[in-house]
Amino acid sequence: MHLAPTEIPHLLRTAKTVAIVGISDKAERASHGVAQYLLENSDYELFFVNPLLDEVLGQKVYKSLKDIGVHIDIVDVFRKPEDCLAVLVESIEIGASAIWLQLGISVPEVATQGSEAGLSVVMDRCIKIDYAAL
Repeated sequence: MHLAPTEIPHLLRTAKTVAIVGISDKAERASHGVAQYLLENSDYELFFVNPLLDEVLGQKVYKSLKDIGVHIDIVDVFRKPEDCLAVLVESIEIGASAIWLQLGISVPEVATQGSEAGLSVVMDRCIKIDYAAL
């Protein structure tokens, strides 16, 4: 279901695991800054996903969501809009609870298909900003 802004704090408070898909090893990239912030300020168990990297911020980087092997509460996506549907498909396959598209990214098919598959869907929001607001 597409979450209303008032429902987002509950998602953030109850989540234990977050996979950041599209993590970058470049410090100026949003995905890197969000990952660093969450590592330093949250109790989430973080998993980084990028098929081109092995390590970021001292943590292992997985090639795909399927390689993680634990339940993922929130799949936080830092990818171009045209790549988000493929990430949703993989999120559904691994049984993730929610998919979160970052600020500036909104894909109607992700909202529809994610909701139909039972995932909570958040689009066009920054998890760092929403987490900091808690």
